[in-house]
Amino acid sequence: MRKESKEPMEIISSDGIKVKSKNIALVAHDNKKKDLLEWVKFNEGTLKSHKLFATGTTGKLLEKELSTKIHKLQRGPLGGDLELGAYIAKRKIDLLIFFWDPLEAQPHDPDIKALLRIAVVWNIPVACNRATADYIISSPLITSFYKPLLPNYSGYLKRLNV
Repeated sequence: MRKESKEPMEIISSDGIKVKSKNIALVAHDNKKKDLLEWVKFNEGTLKSHKLFATGTTGKLLEKELSTKIHKLQRGPLGGDLELGAYIAKRKIDLLIFFWDPLEAQPHDPDIKALLRIAVVWNIPVACNRATADYIISSPLITSFYKPLLPNYSGYLKRLNV
């Protein structure tokens, strides 16, 4: 069995530059999938230098658009958002790009809130719209080693007697 390294893999981007590979999660609600696909296509060169994760339907669309392997999880309403949250809690995701629809109620709203909450708990960058995603993807940190500061939850755990 292959042991996964916690250190990012060094790879060569399509521009010929050495980069530190990140695990990037890409998620979009139905009304935002077109926006995410356009954003991904525009940033294809950068994104292909990283390991990409996505919930079900979004993953299938992205794989077709990018002609590259996407690690596909369950569809969001079938547990994909929770599955992704577990990856974040295990610190296997470095960045979450989640184009969610603020104007449409979702049947799995508690799962969405849990996903966003766990991303904040473990201090990973989150982009919920194209402008924020543009800022993050164009940051010099996207191609360098970056270890986010992990919050100290010892006080919280002590209150719970854990």
